[in-house]
Amino acid sequence: MFRRERSIPLRCSAAALCNNLSVLQVPSRNLTHFGVVHGPSAQLLSAAPEGVPLAQRQLHAKEGAGVSPPLITQVHWCVLPFRVLLVLTSHRGIQMYESDGSVMVYWHALDSGDVSPVQAVFARGIASSGHFICVGTWSGRVLVFDIPAKGPNIVLSEELAGHQTSVTDIATEPAQGQDCMADMVTADDSGLLCVWRSGPEFKLMTQIPGFGVPCPSVQLWHGTVAAGYGDGQVRLYEASTGTLHVQISAHARAICALDLAPEVGKLLSAAEDTFVHIWKLSRSPKSGHTEVEHCHAECVPDTQVCGARFCDPAGSSFAVTGYDLAEILRFSSV
Repeated sequence: MFRRERSIPLRCSAAALCNNLSVLQVPSRNLTHFGVVHGPSAQLLSAAPEGVPLAQRQLHAKEGAGVSPPLITQVHWCVLPFRVLLVLTSHRGIQMYESDGSVMVYWHALDSGDVSPVQAVFARGIASSGHFICVGTWSGRVLVFDIPAKGPNIVLSEELAGHQTSVTDIATEPAQGQDCMADMVTADDSGLLCVWRSGPEFKLMTQIPGFGVPCPSVQLWHGTVAAGYGDGQVRLYEASTGTLHVQISAHARAICALDLAPEVGKLLSAAEDTFVHIWKLSRSPKSGHTEVEHCHAECVPDTQVCGARFCDPAGSSFAVTGYDLAEILRFSSV
């Protein structure tokens, strides 16, 4: 069971975007950082465990070419082996900051090329794998950036071609040391999933076909892909083969966020039906298939939920954002 804790006030509402909440726990300082997107800016907040906000910062999208301010599409902290970077994506490019947002260390402008005037240009979907940060784009390409241990000498090392429609989300998990281990999954607006093995050269391991419904959010846990779809379903696949293990009619409306608590295998799903569900994933010792148990449901009345994240690796607390809601809601286990 979870109970409502003190909420964290925002200067303005979260934008109606999927995955519109990023959380970074800093155990050494007993702090939790939250990032939320609204229009051309991102709000960064730091809070103590009791929910008292200690600091706020606003970051704005770099202008680039154009007359109107670009809209930010996502904010996400990338935890690398040797540093933590904050990544912002927008309609103009990709910005990377030191973890507190104080210094921008890299700016990558999106090349619209021969795109027609009616085609939207943007980046969306952010994840880190080893010393790489991967970012999805409107064209279906995934940009792979090689990140140095310190400093701004970041290099675009590769572009991954696996999608024909816009990338929606990217998820990774640490490789388990096996040569064939798939450790990254990318999703797109058609529902197609691409499973990759990261490394100096990324390799496409398998593709899991979509069925005409967007896949706004994905997660990866112990070789299992968890995918949330626009029809409210959550599907669990074997990452290496693409085999469907579980299909859950989890929500009545489109899913807007998934998250995983890796230490315990808890999966969080949030959707536009105002509900947040928590599920427990496990492997059957007999079949080796993934099994699911429903643990908790939380309703956020009269709110279009747009972001939800666990606040710790054990899944003992989570946070929720909603459109036209000028606060971050927090829940912790009883």
